[in-house]
Amino acid sequence: MPFQSKKTPALLLAFLASSQTFAQDNFKVCWSIYAGWMPWAYANQSGIIDKWADKYDINIDVIQINDYVESMNQYTAGQFDACTMAQMDALTIPAVGGVDSTVLIAGDYSNGNDSIILFEQDNLEDIKGQDVSLVEYSVSHYLLARGLESVGMSERDVQVINTSDADLVSVFGTGDIQAAVTWNPLANEILSMPKTYDVFNSSQIPGEIIDGLVVNTETLNANPALGKALTGAWYEIMSLMSKDTAEAKEVRSMMAEAAYTDLAGYDAQLAKTHMYYSPEAALELVNSPKLVDTMKHVAEFSFEHGLLGEGAPSADIVGIEMPAGIYGNADNIKLRFDNRYMQMAADGEL
Repeated sequence: MPFQSKKTPALLLAFLASSQTFAQDNFKVCWSIYAGWMPWAYANQSGIIDKWADKYDINIDVIQINDYVESMNQYTAGQFDACTMAQMDALTIPAVGGVDSTVLIAGDYSNGNDSIILFEQDNLEDIKGQDVSLVEYSVSHYLLARGLESVGMSERDVQVINTSDADLVSVFGTGDIQAAVTWNPLANEILSMPKTYDVFNSSQIPGEIIDGLVVNTETLNANPALGKALTGAWYEIMSLMSKDTAEAKEVRSMMAEAAYTDLAGYDAQLAKTHMYYSPEAALELVNSPKLVDTMKHVAEFSFEHGLLGEGAPSADIVGIEMPAGIYGNADNIKLRFDNRYMQMAADGEL
């Protein structure tokens, strides 16, 4: 799925987020529209999040933010305790901004939800020399680089046009913009237009674009009840939505409505999303040594594009802690994959 790190005043955001962390009762979580994050809309509408918060004597407000980048910036600035985001963006925005962040729940990886789309041309090689609209420095930018690499090209062969996700659909196919990279539901909307072709998508780089819920590490460590409540609510919803029953379809229909589509449209998006419906499946990803290699690849891309901060000397300047090992500077860990709460869910301890 689914930035702009160069334009984020990292030191200012880190300063704004640097208030004293302590045990608290009230928490705020933000999310934006994406197939793998619609369960948070249902968590709020159904009252499941309130049920789990009450279990641990806390209050959790789940709030939708219409702009994905803005949601991450607000989280980095300390306005939210947790936020949905892709793992690459967790590195290049809050982690680089100095906010120690933890991937609490690995929810899915994009398995076709992110696409490179061309107008009137059905081969990726045809992108050479074209202007390409995308949200610059986002996972879309990463997908473009990986796609070009697969056919022996690089970004020097195209011209990237930074375009807000809110404008991508309206500009595609107009003027000189006949190439775009985006995520669902925007990708499906563009692909519903005549003469549009998906020439490369995230199913061709499985497991590299990981989406989940990121929590401020200090807040999580001071308030384990928050981690338990969020994880418990998430996997209750996973069990409800993943079945082929009337109840499951009703649950997904509510998510579809929140995503401005219908059940068929939402199920089509889910078909291109490798959801980790069980904590055991998510743990297999998070605990795997392959995750270390994936994050190394992501960090190197981010460094090559200047997303690790002005003057960053190397791709490993930020430490990333995973159960299978640490990539980068062990003395500057700012991004963590925490398997403890997902393991509690797997063990029935929530």
